[in-house]
Amino acid sequence: MKFNCDKAALTEAVLSVSPAVSQKSTLMALECVLLRCRGTVLSVIGYNLELGITKDLEVQGFEDGEIILNARLFSEIISKMPAGELSFSTDEKLLTVIKGGGAQFTILGMSADEYPELPVISRNNSFSMPCKTLRSMIGETLFAVSQDTSNPILTGTLFEGKDGVLHMVSVDGKRLALRQESISFAEDFRFVVPGRALTEILKLTGRISSDEEEPVVQLSVGDRHIIFECGGYQLISRLLDGEFINYNSAIPAEGKTRVRVNVRELSDSIGRASIIISEKVKNPIRALFGGNSIQISCETALGKVSDSIGAEITGEGLQIGFNNRFMLDALKASASDEVVLEMSSPLSPIKILPLEGDHFTFLVMPMRLKE
Repeated sequence: MKFNCDKAALTEAVLSVSPAVSQKSTLMALECVLLRCRGTVLSVIGYNLELGITKDLEVQGFEDGEIILNARLFSEIISKMPAGELSFSTDEKLLTVIKGGGAQFTILGMSADEYPELPVISRNNSFSMPCKTLRSMIGETLFAVSQDTSNPILTGTLFEGKDGVLHMVSVDGKRLALRQESISFAEDFRFVVPGRALTEILKLTGRISSDEEEPVVQLSVGDRHIIFECGGYQLISRLLDGEFINYNSAIPAEGKTRVRVNVRELSDSIGRASIIISEKVKNPIRALFGGNSIQISCETALGKVSDSIGAEITGEGLQIGFNNRFMLDALKASASDEVVLEMSSPLSPIKILPLEGDHFTFLVMPMRLKE
């Protein structure tokens, strides 16, 4: 294998695939990156059997080939090389020579035969969507993915396509986030993508920019894996097994109390009350809805706080308690200036909705208040 490439482009590629490289594994190849040169395209690949990331970049290719190199060592070498063009060559003994400026490294690689095969998924079962839309949907549901591995299916986000609408749902037992958009696809589907993979999709697509047109992401789904492709990046992830909850039954009907409120004002008020809440002292925020205001208060061993903000309230007055962080996460994810809160009783979920439409629905479970 022999090629020349730009240091900056290669550095970005190695950085992009590094989340899919095992830090420590009984299989040494999983701690490596695979370099595969075909013509003028170099593919840099990381794969840990759960998550795989590939970045393709244009190079000046002289000889096709492939090799695997220790990811940590290779990354350090590339980062320390002088800026500009780098040259790579490997021989039949797997010695890899990396040159740039006046610097040269010679390291021993491993045969690409040692690297696990990435799953192959047919493009027949695929659909595409604007990158901006996918990023928005992930960003507005990822916060509610469960961190509790005792119920693995909830550590991912449900993708459900039906009647021309893509629904993305995350649940962790204390809150729920639902986001939906009209998307074109051939057949209905339902699968769950691990939260970690979606975190990496946000990072990768954040590196993609286009002045000419909106980038598009293609999603190809198999029985056990999914591939996201966009802007020269390819991310492959296993799907989670199990039965996701019936989220529709968890969403309550229209509440008896309806509150229209400014997101920033409510977030700031909750933030002030959160000052006396700590990891050891997790008392609920107390919110009293009535008249044209929301009375926010909290009391812990550290002290007391009370605050008041204006709101447009219809229906019955109500007092309810909630976790400060859960409510702040939902308000931030709404990406709106104003939202509607709906509640029916002190022990029913707080439903957070947009002023118009139904493109998102967030639920925050209440906390029992001490009298």
